[in-house]
Amino acid sequence: MTELGRAASAHAIDLPDGNGATLTLSWGAATDVGRRRDHNEDSYIVDAPYFVVADGMGGHLAGDRASDAVVRRLGDSTDEPFASRQTIQRALLLATADIERAAGGNALGAGTTVTGLALVALQGQPSALVFNVGDSRTYRSEAGAPLKRLTIDHSVVQEMVDAGVLRAEDAESHPDSNVITRAVGFGEPPEPDWWTIPLRTGDRYVVCSDGLTKEIGDVGISRIAAKVDEPQELAERLVGDAVIAGGRDNVTVVVLQVDDAPAIADDVDDTLPRH
Repeated sequence: MTELGRAASAHAIDLPDGNGATLTLSWGAATDVGRRRDHNEDSYIVDAPYFVVADGMGGHLAGDRASDAVVRRLGDSTDEPFASRQTIQRALLLATADIERAAGGNALGAGTTVTGLALVALQGQPSALVFNVGDSRTYRSEAGAPLKRLTIDHSVVQEMVDAGVLRAEDAESHPDSNVITRAVGFGEPPEPDWWTIPLRTGDRYVVCSDGLTKEIGDVGISRIAAKVDEPQELAERLVGDAVIAGGRDNVTVVVLQVDDAPAIADDVDDTLPRH
C-alpha cells in the first residue's frame, strides 16, 4: 500500500492563464486492509493534479507493487498543478514496465486497476480529466445533487449487463464479479477510458476501489455522501462503513470537493461518459 499526499482544506491553485483567477479545492482520503486480507494492495495519490485510487492484484505482494508503481509514476510525472492526457498516458506506460519487472517470475503476473481524475486546463477552464482502467470507480455530485457514477467497469459482469443478460442489481453478487477485462500491467499496454468535465463550484468527486462498491453499492455510497459535508470525514465514513458491512477486500476512498471555480465559458463542453 502506498499513500501519497494528505488531506487539505480550501487549497487555492492559480490558473495557468495568468489572469489571477484561482481554483479552490478540498480533499481527503482513507484506506483499510479490511477483515479478510492480510495486507493492503490498494494505493492512492491526493496531491494536485492527481486524485487517484489503484487496486493491485497478483500473488506474493505483486499487487501491492503494481498499485504503488501507478501512483508513484503519476506523482513523478509533473510538478505542476495541472496535467494532461499525454502526461497520464506516459506515466501509465512507465508503470506498466515497472510492474513487469516487479512481477519477476510470478506465474500469475501482476496488475492494477486505476481510476480517478487529474486537474487539466481546458481552453483556460479548470476541468477534471476522469480516467479509468478496471473496476474501481469514480463518482460525481453536481452542486449537492445525488452522487452518480461516471466510470464504466471493465469487467465480465459489466459486459453481461451491457448485453442484457444480467441485471445491473445482480452484478455485484455474480460469481464472476471480480473478473476484470482491463488492467494496468500483465504485460499489456494500458487502455484507459477518458472523460473531460469542467469543474464547477459545489461539485464533489468520490474515487474508490471495489472494496467499497461491493459492500455498500452505488445507492449506499450516494446516501452516505449526502449526509457528510467534509471530504476527509466522508472518506473515513465510507471506508468505516464498508469494513462494518463485511470488509471482504481492501477498501480505499478519495474525495475531492470544488469549493470555488471560475464561471464556465459558453464554448467549453463536457465529454460525459456513455451509459
